[in-house]
Amino acid sequence: MDKELAFYMHIGGFEGFDKSVDFDKKQIRKAMRQAGRIVQGGAKKRVGKTGGSTAGDYPARRRGLLQRSIKTKVSRSGFLVRVAPFMVAGMKAYYPAFLFYGAKRKPGARRDRRSKGTGAMRIEARGNYMADELKDDSGSIQRLLEAAFSSALVIK
Repeated sequence: MDKELAFYMHIGGFEGFDKSVDFDKKQIRKAMRQAGRIVQGGAKKRVGKTGGSTAGDYPARRRGLLQRSIKTKVSRSGFLVRVAPFMVAGMKAYYPAFLFYGAKRKPGARRDRRSKGTGAMRIEARGNYMADELKDDSGSIQRLLEAAFSSALVIK
């Protein structure tokens, strides 16, 4: 193994660092909120279709609990935004976990001849609507954050 491992990174375009640099966190927080709203809106659209859903598809809308549960949360520092389904009124259990991982059938259901279904899974895992939305919107989010970081750094 090479013990002389080195890493070099040059970031250009920041001439004048000998002067005072002002960094406005409000610009970053605002951009993070906007990026979170973009992903939130797209994810809500993906789970908003009506009708049934099959394994691998996005979950279909029945009562709208999953759609209402998708919310954004910006960290205290402002450099992180979390878009996820949270618990809302009307959810008895954390329903998005059942959709993501699926749910196995009870052990006794296979022995009882009158039980429904023959497979091992009661609820098959559905598609990852959040990750797909982030992947589809990554270009616009990257442009938004680049613009925010460039406007947040002010060299005086």
